[in-house]
Amino acid sequence: MMIRRTVLFLAMTALSTWAAAQNPGKDAAATRSWPSRPIRIIVGFPAGSSPDLTARTLGEPLSRALGQPVIIENKVGAGGNIAADYVARATDDHTIGLMINGNMTIAKLLNPKLNYDPLKDLTPISLIGVSPLVLTAPVGAPGATAREFFAAARSAGDKWSYGTPGVGTVGHIGMEWLKGKTGINPVHVPYPGYPQVANAMLSGHLQLAMLPPALAMAQIKAGKLRAIGVTSSGRSTLVPELPSMTEAGVQGFSLEIWNAVAAPNSLPKPVVARLSALFSDIARSPEMREKLFQQGWQVQGTSAEGLANRIKVDTALLGGVITLRGIKAE
Repeated sequence: MMIRRTVLFLAMTALSTWAAAQNPGKDAAATRSWPSRPIRIIVGFPAGSSPDLTARTLGEPLSRALGQPVIIENKVGAGGNIAADYVARATDDHTIGLMINGNMTIAKLLNPKLNYDPLKDLTPISLIGVSPLVLTAPVGAPGATAREFFAAARSAGDKWSYGTPGVGTVGHIGMEWLKGKTGINPVHVPYPGYPQVANAMLSGHLQLAMLPPALAMAQIKAGKLRAIGVTSSGRSTLVPELPSMTEAGVQGFSLEIWNAVAAPNSLPKPVVARLSALFSDIARSPEMREKLFQQGWQVQGTSAEGLANRIKVDTALLGGVITLRGIKAE
């Protein structure tokens, strides 16, 4: 009797295995038919912002590779978290996001009431590019050197203001970290994006800000803004002429912004793997590498695993600053 039951069990197991092989699962079926309509890339910052430019640069070659239109949609607000939440909740398998560090690392640490959890609700696809920021001031800022500038900033206390693209962005956390290291105390003023921050500084409403290199250098070369230094321990290949934070007298300070592609956690894994390979190949092609470099990015074009590892590192670093400085979402 036991032998007959064992034989029957093995036969049923074999039949189930054969049936599964003849009827591939949802993921495999979805991959064969995907994409079946246009792809949407959601960006949490305004048109002309750095994430927006990156998304539009990648969109055309992605469209050619997939044989479907790629539509860029800007859903601005909350330092990019409105867009990230939208992506996390998407269920159409054709919506992905071009995001920045904060949206994929410390968003929930800043605001426990946030609707999405980046570590649970988003799937990494590819780290596209990294860059230090440029600590920038008006061209007429006091102090002939970086050290003299910081001395003037300390004397000004909270009479000075600094701008960022929003609470919890790397520009915000970086400035709070810099405040702790240098003893300066400017007041934070959030804006929709980096272009608006630069315009506010040009119009005299701000005394300093950390800006992406491409945006900062355009104004610095025009003689409208002044560079204090880049937010890295050594000089950057993006702006090798600018001193590092170490040269500016700030020890142990190294900070990068990055942009990356992520998807809802519900996206079938074979589709994630396909997108990861595509974005990696596109970003690392000579043509795209040059275009992204001109936009101020050192191209990475990593695998999904590479992005996941970077998320872990930055969550620890930025999370530590959040705790140290008591940063909370407004």
